[in-house]
This record gives sequence, structure tokens and C-alpha cells, in this order.
Amino acid sequence: MNIKNCKKCGKIYSYDGFDNCYACRNEENDMYQKVREYIYDNSNADINKVSQATEVPKKKILEFLRQGKLEIKEGSNLILDCERCEKPISSGRFCDKCINEMDMELKGVLREDKLKKEEEQRYRNANKLNVKNRR
Repeated sequence: MNIKNCKKCGKIYSYDGFDNCYACRNEENDMYQKVREYIYDNSNADINKVSQATEVPKKKILEFLRQGKLEIKEGSNLILDCERCEKPISSGRFCDKCINEMDMELKGVLREDKLKKEEEQRYRNANKLNVKNRR
């Protein structure tokens, strides 16, 4: 049995793959449900109104949006910006354009790294052959 401290409340709990204890996860889920239902019924509410009506901190509402648990409907007053280009988005951390650009950049770096490793391996193999031929 693995025992950890809850990252939110600090209490000891039997680790079940989550960083928070069962009580804190239930509390967070209750907050999520309140916000979700309020936004569903009041789609034009801004984040201040949602926070006041649900008694859920703005920071937690933004966290739900960033995690992709909530999505902003078109025409809503809730505001969420891409962390890279600051373009308005409906959920998550990045807009589709930035996701695609970062994906291409990562693939390019991985490709360069692979080519560099292959080149180093060819160099090592060539050096091994040179050493064997000298003997």
C-alpha cells in the first residue's frame, strides 16, 4: 500500500493514482458541476458572475478551462487566451494554430536529433573500422 499526503489539504491518504485525496477530488468535482451547470443555464455570464453565483474561485474556473473540462461557447463573455499567441480560445492552453506549430517544431527537433545520432554512430563505426585495419 502506497501512502501519500494530499497536495491540496495535506492529509495522509492511500495513494490511488491521484495527487489529491478522495474528499478533495469530490470537492473539486462538486465545484466543476456547479460551474458547468451555471454556464449551461447562463451562457452569457462573465467569469466574475460565474464565480460569484457558484462560489467557485475564478482561478479554479480558469483551471477547468485550461484542463479542457469546460469549453467556452461562441459569443460567451468568458475569456481564455492562448498561452503562446494570446488569441482567444474556447478551452485548453493553446490555439489550434500554435498546437500545430509546436508539433511541427518538436518533430523538426526530433528529426534533427535522430540525424545527429545516426551521424555520430556512423562516425564511431568508421573509427572502429580504422582501428581494426591498423592492427
